[in-house]
Amino acid sequence: MILEVAILDVKPGMAGEFAATFKIASTIIASMSGYISHELQRCIETENRYILLVRWQKLEDHTIGFRQSLEYQQWRSLLHHFYEPFPTVEHYTPIDEITSPNF
Repeated sequence: MILEVAILDVKPGMAGEFAATFKIASTIIASMSGYISHELQRCIETENRYILLVRWQKLEDHTIGFRQSLEYQQWRSLLHHFYEPFPTVEHYTPIDEITSPNF
């Protein structure tokens, strides 16, 4: 399992519209191959900041299957205009799945 993590800073005054649009966009990502689950949480300390956590079966399900799909173009058109700055997306794996002897 891979955990995609994105910190989303939404432009001031757009939080309500973003949350409503995200509900629509959620159906897009949930329909993708390799998708497991997702959650969106609002930051308590920083107004207009959210964290998006998406669980994928494998990294390529996100980086290739979703990001290179027509569905991603729809996702992008719905959501990307809300962000400033554009979010950094990182991927994480559970420690027990890391095979490096340094852990």
